Amino acid sequence: MIEFFEAIRDFTETGGQVLLVIGFLIFVMWMLILERVLYVFVSHKDNKRSVLEGWHARDDKSSWNAEQIRQKAISRLILNLNGSIPVIQALVALCPLLGLMGTVTGMIEVFDVMAISGSGNARSMAAGVSKATIPTMAGMVGALSGVFASTWLTRIVKTERMHLEDAIQIERPTTQAESAAQ
Repeated sequence: MIEFFEAIRDFTETGGQVLLVIGFLIFVMWMLILERVLYVFVSHKDNKRSVLEGWHARDDKSSWNAEQIRQKAISRLILNLNGSIPVIQALVALCPLLGLMGTVTGMIEVFDVMAISGSGNARSMAAGVSKATIPTMAGMVGALSGVFASTWLTRIVKTERMHLEDAIQIERPTTQAESAAQ
């Protein structure tokens, strides 16, 4: 266990301070993703069931008022389902930008070494190059994993909206012409 923490410490020292920020950002992003997944598979089902029971218990399902109540119920469920997805998408967009910032700070360190010791000393430039590449890689890995998760969550919200609209139907009153045709 101690070796594991030492390896993480060495990795963060190699990547620089920006890597710590990227790591924290990815941690927060994945906590929000896990919260959304738990909500979808646990709490949302209970909320959906109670809304459907309330709708089916209504006597009036065809008036303008009923349509507004239907729209309100669907909108509330979808808003709750969306929850922190916009924040997750913002964090996904921020990951590569922080990786780019790590690249710039690492390259500044490389240029400082080149100015002091000349361009022929590759060993002294290696630390700056690693500080330039490791945050970029970490930012991209965090962004890619977050893109897949946020796309999956967004798709779940869209399909759930369609299912809700199908489950909560407005009963249209039949006209006299439709009654006569039947």
